[in-house]
Amino acid sequence: MQLRVLAFVLAGGKGTRLSPLTKERAKPAVPFGGRYRIVDFVLSNLVNSGIYSIYVLIQFKSQSLLQHLREGWEVSGLLKNNFIIPVPAQMRSAQEDWYRGTADAIHQNMNLIQQADPHVVAIFGADHIYRMNIRQMIEYHVEKQAGVTVAAIPVDKEFASEFGVIETTSDGRIMGFHEKKADAPTMPEDPSRVFASMGNYVFSTDLLLRELHADGRNDASSHDFGKDILPSLIGRADMYAYDFQTNVIPGDPIGSPQYWRDVGTLDAYYEASMDLRAVSPELNLYNRQWPLRTAGYYDAPAKFVFDEDGRRGMAIDSIISGSSIVSGGTVHGSVLGRGVRIHTGAKIEDSVIFDNCDIGRHAKVRRAILDKNVKIGEGVEIGYNLEEDRKKYHVTESGIVVVEGYQSKVDISTLQV
Repeated sequence: MQLRVLAFVLAGGKGTRLSPLTKERAKPAVPFGGRYRIVDFVLSNLVNSGIYSIYVLIQFKSQSLLQHLREGWEVSGLLKNNFIIPVPAQMRSAQEDWYRGTADAIHQNMNLIQQADPHVVAIFGADHIYRMNIRQMIEYHVEKQAGVTVAAIPVDKEFASEFGVIETTSDGRIMGFHEKKADAPTMPEDPSRVFASMGNYVFSTDLLLRELHADGRNDASSHDFGKDILPSLIGRADMYAYDFQTNVIPGDPIGSPQYWRDVGTLDAYYEASMDLRAVSPELNLYNRQWPLRTAGYYDAPAKFVFDEDGRRGMAIDSIISGSSIVSGGTVHGSVLGRGVRIHTGAKIEDSVIFDNCDIGRHAKVRRAILDKNVKIGEGVEIGYNLEEDRKKYHVTESGIVVVEGYQSKVDISTLQV
């Protein structure tokens, strides 16, 4: 059967808990892993799964996201069903509002579903770091003849209060939803874990349109899939949980663990970035059969210069992106973005450095996140005295120092008149 699949990527969240990284950009546009953006993960998962009809629903501080989509994700295929198109709020609600919730975001764009006439609609968030073969989830949805399939990940029951928990039977049928409850039901065959919703859904089209119409007329609804639509379908529709642990990525070693991280806070974002430093990281960015796609930057290779005592350019257990130059400084256990400069005697440890930062001679940076275009002066120390750092920068509960970036000047064309 040739299944028509339409995908929506929900990329309109404010990401306030990631501030100041989201002060001037949408959360899905936050850099990750040196040269990527968070949104690249869901888009790569869709494209690698053979899904090429994708609408990206945007809203808050969307310019950086729009620019990234234009630079890296414009689709110029010959077929009309190949597209990745950003869609702002259409003001199609009666109140002509911005997107009021995840369900309202799709409700305001029902015309796009009706025009495409797909068999199923995949609705995925743009806020998480993970790799997933979405084709397998859709195949599961078809096999179960489900109205709705929800992606679920097993987590230890002690964390049940942090997630929306899905209650299922042994065959995966959904019997209930429990929002952040410590005593939520455990998995049928594993009393030590619960099924946490990943916020990714596959809907049969007729059911989705019917429920969106009903929810749109309900003034008491918060217009959210997890809070309103899915719980209301208990007993009215066949809903199943798709176990993310069963997902197989082509090219990965057999039995590889599945990686999924919610990077909703600065500490979680930092920890996910540090995961990349491992010799064999759980998140494999080097699988050529499942590439992580992004913008096609015209970067020069990274460079390491000087080999003298006290002036040796080197990086250990680190990721260094294109056009970066480590000039007589040392980088250890860190992730460097594009065009970073590390000068003589500088020392970077366990840090995330965004694009175009400049670290001066003999400066020291430890357990920090530096936003783009930050310039650290000669001899400056960050991450060594948190009390002093708090006077100038944002410091998280775990002691990660976040240095706010600066918008670079935009060069525009000139005309002799």
